[in-house]
Amino acid sequence: MELPLRIVLFMIVLIYIYIVLKAVKRKKMQLSFSIFWLLTGLVLLIAIIAPNLVQKISDGLGFGLTVNMVFFVSIFLAFYLIFKLSIALSKENRENTTLVQELSLLKKEVEELKKGK
Repeated sequence: MELPLRIVLFMIVLIYIYIVLKAVKRKKMQLSFSIFWLLTGLVLLIAIIAPNLVQKISDGLGFGLTVNMVFFVSIFLAFYLIFKLSIALSKENRENTTLVQELSLLKKEVEELKKGK
């Protein structure tokens, strides 16, 4: 990888990390999700600084081409993220159901108190 390209990519990843940190600070992103994105940024920085390391890891794991390992890891991380988001969505749905049920019970109780006056 040529040095000018590495410098541009390095700057882009730094901006990416800054945006993630800014989102956390403004409470637009939960800390648990930001850790995933920050680790991804850190891995990208390492890959930009030491591209031969990625090649050595790829060779050590037995991938024919480095790009195959990159695609494999990317797909794995995408599935992991989808899984984590599915868990979070399921939790939110359960909490919403509970809140609706509690609200209905409170409304019924308020109506009964109004009728009792």
